[in-house]
Amino acid sequence: MPTDPDTGYDPSLGRKFVFVTGGVMSGLGKGITAASTGRLLSNAGFDVTAVKVDPYLNVDAGTMNPYEHGEVYVLKDGGEVDLDLGNYERFLGTDMTFDHNVTTGKTYQHVIERERAGDYLGKTVQIIPHVTDDIKRRIREAAEGSDVCLIEIGGTVGDIESMPFLEALRQFAHEEDDEDILFTHVTLVPYSKNGEQKTKPTQHSVKELRSIGLQPDVLVGRCEDRLDPETKEKIALFCDVPTDAVFSNPDVEDIYHVPLMVEDEGLDEYVMERLGLADEALPKAERSTEWRELVTRDREEAIDVALVGKYALEDAYMSIHEALKHAGIQTETEVNVLWVDADETSEEHEQRLASADAVVVPGGFGSRGTDGKVSAVRYARENDVPFLGLCLGFQMAVVEHARNVLGLEGAHSAEIDPDTPHPVIDLLPEQYETEDMGGTMRLGAHETDIEPGTLAASVYGADSCTERHRHRYEVNPEYIDELEADGLVFSGRADNRMEILERPDHPFFFGTQAHPEFRSRPDRASPPFVALVEAALGSTDTTERNADVRL
Repeated sequence: MPTDPDTGYDPSLGRKFVFVTGGVMSGLGKGITAASTGRLLSNAGFDVTAVKVDPYLNVDAGTMNPYEHGEVYVLKDGGEVDLDLGNYERFLGTDMTFDHNVTTGKTYQHVIERERAGDYLGKTVQIIPHVTDDIKRRIREAAEGSDVCLIEIGGTVGDIESMPFLEALRQFAHEEDDEDILFTHVTLVPYSKNGEQKTKPTQHSVKELRSIGLQPDVLVGRCEDRLDPETKEKIALFCDVPTDAVFSNPDVEDIYHVPLMVEDEGLDEYVMERLGLADEALPKAERSTEWRELVTRDREEAIDVALVGKYALEDAYMSIHEALKHAGIQTETEVNVLWVDADETSEEHEQRLASADAVVVPGGFGSRGTDGKVSAVRYARENDVPFLGLCLGFQMAVVEHARNVLGLEGAHSAEIDPDTPHPVIDLLPEQYETEDMGGTMRLGAHETDIEPGTLAASVYGADSCTERHRHRYEVNPEYIDELEADGLVFSGRADNRMEILERPDHPFFFGTQAHPEFRSRPDRASPPFVALVEAALGSTDTTERNADVRL
């Protein structure tokens, strides 16, 4: 099939495609299932990439509330995307681009812009072929150059907003040879009150899928435990798949153990056989075992890290949780995260912080919880508790220093308090004329120059670092000379931008305007997080701290 001159769709791009859909309910773990499959294919020697399809009308995830949608993950090219892209980067060990995230908003925007420009030459612009061809084009272009591309379709089968994407998948199946495409469907297998694994939700979900022309090749059952043999046989019978195409994905303590679980089930071998890749795979004895060795490594020590945020939801700080976990893997330490609500009363706040070996103040937007974050910074500073401030946490460390060390009463960020007499944090110069909120911040990977002989130089082991950013405000240049007094040092800079701060008078006090958590991997832990854990391991026992110290 040649390239369509109207839609620009080239059906020849890409090699092998694995589509992952979900049924019954959202949040089942489609992304982890897909990422785990990709990890195993990568271990077998294949070049694997991934695409996340999000059927919402937003062009990207940048303006979404983390409490409703989870964290906004930032890619190296500045793309603001769904947190599942973070899981793909961590599991596959690769850097994605904004092209690896396909949304309804992005697709419709492109098609409408082309229609307004007259690119369709008077044709009636329709869902089929213009929208579906644009969806397929995006998937194929993202897959170009890879052996296998995993495509996760967000939401559940039956959602009205997913219909154009599922129709595009149906067309994909028509265009591809059978051995070049695989449909994996992830469903919930709940227990009844008498302990029986129930298959009816899976049957109905597959029936819905088949009603729109898609027949799953592989079924993955999400359940508390492994699927019983009779459950697998029943699913196979009523969903018209071979019994050996039904796999278990039971609950595990750590998501990094999911690849081990599905490997034990034989999912990777079935996928390779079904895609005609078995003969190209590395022999089992030659496949990488690094992942298994990393995630099963013993933990010799244990620490508690206080995460001071305003969203009482782990997904809102997913990458920070994972970066702490990666640092724990590297240092052989069990890192327990203590949730500290930045809106708590000072007494509750202090009790939680007093039990922690280290404090992390993460990024965020808006005024809610900022007073609690400033208090947490002060607690860490005055009590010599290892501290890591990320983005807004970095900015609140500047505010705390200005207020409580320099005595600049009312000092704040102009984002939080536009009327502050001392705007030590102010709007980026290039943001003055910005009107649109989406995709207009300082985003993506930026390089920072590091001052030799500083803590930052020790943390990174280099005179520069590259980390991902997501912010509109920064340290006000008019206050830099005044701020760099009484113990605060800006040890990392990008031209006139202050990027890293530290306190030489403190055991470990490190803040960064960047989000280093977005580059952390199980096999390549983020240096600031590793340094924080190492500092916590060497800090004073929490039981010896003075719990009466004033915040």
